[in-house]
Amino acid sequence: MSLQKLARELDETARQSAVMLEGITEALELLTEASVGKDASVRQAMMMIITALQGQDRIEQRCRNMALATRQFSLLPPTAPESVYDEIWQSLTLDELRVPALSGVAANQVHGEIELF
Repeated sequence: MSLQKLARELDETARQSAVMLEGITEALELLTEASVGKDASVRQAMMMIITALQGQDRIEQRCRNMALATRQFSLLPPTAPESVYDEIWQSLTLDELRVPALSGVAANQVHGEIELF
């Protein structure tokens, strides 16, 4: 698989994951407006949904970042030094992609306040 095709597939994965959650977001908005939203178990379920939505957003961002890096890698000559690849990774916006020590550990970190974005 060429790097350009890989980049397109990563973009498509990001797009599909975003579309998948549109119905969930609409349902959550209905719950926040309804009187049922005052029930403690419903509020807890809503917070769980919001956390899942944030996880999806993180996956979408990761895919888009990796697609960008892949496109930049495809433009490099085969003789490009490792430092050029490192610069590309350093330019990404998500810390777990940009900082090598954080690679693959985001799921193990404590996350902050839940926000509906």
